[in-house]
Amino acid sequence: MITLLSAIFSVLGIIQFVLGNFANGFIALVNCIDWVKRQKISSTDGIVTAVAVSRIVLLYVMVIHWYLILLNPALYSLKVRTIVHVAWTISNHYSTWLATSLSIFYLLKIANFSSLTFLHLKLRVKSVVLMMLLGASFILVLQVVVISINEALQTNEYEGNTTQKTKLRDILHLLNVSLFTLTNFIPFTMSLTFFLLLIFSLCKHLRKMQLNGKGSQDPSTKVHIKVMQTVISFLFLFAIYILALILSVWNSNELQKEPVQMLYDVLLIMYPSIHSCILIWGNRKLTQAFLSFLWQPRCWLKERK
Repeated sequence: MITLLSAIFSVLGIIQFVLGNFANGFIALVNCIDWVKRQKISSTDGIVTAVAVSRIVLLYVMVIHWYLILLNPALYSLKVRTIVHVAWTISNHYSTWLATSLSIFYLLKIANFSSLTFLHLKLRVKSVVLMMLLGASFILVLQVVVISINEALQTNEYEGNTTQKTKLRDILHLLNVSLFTLTNFIPFTMSLTFFLLLIFSLCKHLRKMQLNGKGSQDPSTKVHIKVMQTVISFLFLFAIYILALILSVWNSNELQKEPVQMLYDVLLIMYPSIHSCILIWGNRKLTQAFLSFLWQPRCWLKERK
């Protein structure tokens, strides 16, 4: 039974890895080609491309971790574990915060509120996103510093005052947990807030359309709904991702069991893989490029006949 579960999880993990690499690679390729042709790139395309690149790195780090833990634990030394941890921290950080900044961008571009504060932020949307990413980068630097200090402590575990090192290790662990919470729960809370604001904006827009005697299927309503679908998919997948991370930390003893480790890995890899497919579906240019890509083999086969 365990062998069967391991085989199922392995197949699911490989499918998601291939799908995620294709989706993220496709996004980056289409936007980069468009960038070269036009000699410029929009803010939305730039953020989506950065998300795709960070997720490609994240997927490969996850697969390397999976390989080292399950197939070749002898290579998983302290130094290698630290390198993988740092690489995962950086790629996960930018994947999460860039996706959150995309939600901010959608909200400020699409929603309509009469608040002076909102209008001020709407006019300075690029500055808002940039400041948020800079603030998040400060948290990332702290995370990398904590990981590096923790590695140095474990390397010199038997040197110096053991009691002081134990206290310092406990402090570092508390810092690491706090930074992990900031890095993951703050973006989730922000995206949830943006989603609720989009719902409120849509309801306000629909009431306005009804008062003016217009239908509810106007372009603005369709844009609102499509963006909301993209944001809610991000929230759902990100919630699964965070839950899998928390369970993997709390149930560290259970991770010794191969199927449990593989289940967590499959849940983790869903977020950077499936959400990128949804980003393609939610972007008109990417959708058209994808349909054109699918049409090419059919045209080629017709020519061959």
